[in-house]
Amino acid sequence: MKRALICLVALLFGGLSLAGAQDLLVRRDGQRLKVLVTEISPETVRYKRFTNPDGPTYVLPVGEVSYIEYPNGERDEFAPTPTPAPVAPAAPTPDSAPTPDSAPTSAPVTVPAPVPAPISTPVAPATPTPAPVPAAPADGPQPEPQLQPEPQPQPQPEQTSGVRTVRSYRPSDYYEVDGVVGVVCAVTEDGLHGLVLSLDELFLPWCLLHKERLQTVGADSRDDGRKNMEAVARVIERDGLAWSDFPAFEWCHRKGEGWYLPAIDELLTLGHNYNGGSRMRLDRDARERFNTTLREHGGRKLDRSIYYLSSTEIDARRVWMNHLGLEPPYLNEIQKGTKYLVRAVHRF
Repeated sequence: MKRALICLVALLFGGLSLAGAQDLLVRRDGQRLKVLVTEISPETVRYKRFTNPDGPTYVLPVGEVSYIEYPNGERDEFAPTPTPAPVAPAAPTPDSAPTPDSAPTSAPVTVPAPVPAPISTPVAPATPTPAPVPAAPADGPQPEPQLQPEPQPQPQPEQTSGVRTVRSYRPSDYYEVDGVVGVVCAVTEDGLHGLVLSLDELFLPWCLLHKERLQTVGADSRDDGRKNMEAVARVIERDGLAWSDFPAFEWCHRKGEGWYLPAIDELLTLGHNYNGGSRMRLDRDARERFNTTLREHGGRKLDRSIYYLSSTEIDARRVWMNHLGLEPPYLNEIQKGTKYLVRAVHRF
């Protein structure tokens, strides 16, 4: 962490060349990464990309790291994750030789579980400055957030005639697994985990509580709408309210377990991926890929001219919303009782 801070200070004051401060991380598969190592624990190595020191923190199991070489020439080497040795069957004796009536059946084969792929850990972006409605263009592009999912188990691979297959995804792909149906709107670096966007959308308010009953419910997470859903559920139980008092949340809740109203940074990620990964240029092909997937599976295309409601509240009366167009600012604030477009998301 100290090394990363030094590099950032050097960028500001021009007194240090980053070319001499990078760490070289070599994975067991031979991949060589120029990084800034921030933490090494017995289980994981945490690092930032050398070319993006302000970006997300990546986590890699130590079993996947061969060695790390530092600018001063020192090197940390890591032992591979041990795999269990197969147990050799005992040699049969004359007295225990199989007979036609006691022929052994095929022994089960144990397949080691795959090592989880590295994923990004949450990095909270700076709080954006509210803009009036309608939003006036701001100078320069806003930062492009990245999906920051919590660590989760590797998905179970499909078994087909002894061949192990694992599906990876990219934004705009159709997703249909275990009853979860939608379009992929964000993925981790390996494409194995990410965020699915609902095929449909609806105009709904954040809540319907009268002004005297409006309150801050604790839905203040910017990068994980699941936490905001949990905060609303606690207030409903504590104050004797109902999901119908929070229509946007209720609509997502009714879709089933795991669906939720996205937080503001998750909507920002959707907006950037919908525009091809950046809003600094027009990418009609990227938009069309999203909308084609939606149309082909009975969904409604995304609307870049109207704001989408997030689950992240500002205070007792206001919440954040986001649009999918190119012109910043991408965020704005709105009263909780005002209807805006709502889409649900589900993590995989």
